[in-house]
Amino acid sequence: MSKIERISAFLNDKEVDMTFITNPTTLNYLTGLAIDPHERIAGLMIFRDSTPMLFTPALEVEKAKEHTSGLDIFGYEDSQNPWEVVKNHVKSDVKSIAVEFSDIPLAKTEGLKAQFGDINFVNLTPLIERMRLIKSADEIEKMKVAGDFADKCFEIGFATAAERNGVTESDIVAKIEYEMKRMGVPQMSFDTLVLSGARAANPHGAPENVQIQENKLLLFDLGVMSAGYASDATRTIAIGQPNDFDAEIHKIVKEAQQAAMDFIKPGVTAHEVDAVARDLITKAGYGEYFNHRLGHGIGMDVHEYPSIVSGNDLVIQEGMCFSNEPGIYIPGKVGVRIEDCLYVTENGCESFTHTDHDLLIF
Repeated sequence: MSKIERISAFLNDKEVDMTFITNPTTLNYLTGLAIDPHERIAGLMIFRDSTPMLFTPALEVEKAKEHTSGLDIFGYEDSQNPWEVVKNHVKSDVKSIAVEFSDIPLAKTEGLKAQFGDINFVNLTPLIERMRLIKSADEIEKMKVAGDFADKCFEIGFATAAERNGVTESDIVAKIEYEMKRMGVPQMSFDTLVLSGARAANPHGAPENVQIQENKLLLFDLGVMSAGYASDATRTIAIGQPNDFDAEIHKIVKEAQQAAMDFIKPGVTAHEVDAVARDLITKAGYGEYFNHRLGHGIGMDVHEYPSIVSGNDLVIQEGMCFSNEPGIYIPGKVGVRIEDCLYVTENGCESFTHTDHDLLIF
């Protein structure tokens, strides 16, 4: 059963008339069309038993025809009311529409209501999440390539930091992203983080034009988009000789990450995976400084379903892909995180990235 056929079956089972899917990632996943309409509207309409329709801005129609098949494609001019155009193409009486509650803004639901009347909206998000949860062999191969690029990013970043000469966090970010562009990477999967010393104690801090500190740790969190799939990885290294306290924190985080990696396999739960790493850090006396979930799903989005978090009893299955990223963040002192994204195999898991986890000293 194809992806679109699965959604048609859902519509029949729930007695829903059609979908209106606008999330660019979901559109790409279902149709193969990579499109970002920005403030304009693109939508995929799947029905119970008729040909699906793809609705795009007029300037995207030819691209849509080139990259998709099996769809009725139509567009709208900027001067037109897009919702009226949709209504004119949907001839049947519509009383219910499946949308992604996690994505669709109020303005779009109101636009649909203005044309179709007092319709009932049904949540499509859980089905899409289940469909995207298990990656195919082809998807995993694409993610391996994205992981290889992340390893190259670390290599470039470490070498740039090792040059010293007043290099700043922003200098290192610029060098990494410039070299990725030279290698043909279309974009990073999120804003690259390079944080020196105690500045890394903010898990989502922002790099600044400040020199990296000697005899302090340096945190890198980065990833790329490659063939529509994301990578995401974190390493923490030392610039000069770290003090014993910083080295000990790094050691604890490394052990927690490896413990979770060794535990992950089909049949365990997301809660149990999180607990393995969290318990180790807690027993070492730093549980209060591990202030986020252990992991998040990854695929076409750098952060996607599921969360590897306490209380989530989702059973881990072969083909799932997610991050393993314990951290300890002590304000004013130090921040350490080590992260790899992985795919679950028949008997365990394998990482997409392979840069050394040891406390490398430059």
